[in-house]
Amino acid sequence: MNNSELAETVGAAHGLSKADARKLVDAVFESITDAAAQGQEIALNGFGKFKIKDVPARDGRNPATGETISIKASKKLTFTPAKAVKDRLNG
Repeated sequence: MNNSELAETVGAAHGLSKADARKLVDAVFESITDAAAQGQEIALNGFGKFKIKDVPARDGRNPATGETISIKASKKLTFTPAKAVKDRLNG
């Protein structure tokens, strides 16, 4: 499912036009992105948590040449599903 399909599903379920539903879906994702950029944890009851995780600097290899390269430290966004989501996925 992509953003357009999600917006279409939300719009059909709640009587919204495709355009309004797309704006709503985009606003939700923008809010999650803004909160994550500020280092906040995003907890959505019954769905899961988005957390920022620090990845330390490390050495890696260039796959084309095999040369050792230095990979800078970075941050990544992780998702942990809620128990209800896990239960639904696993029957």
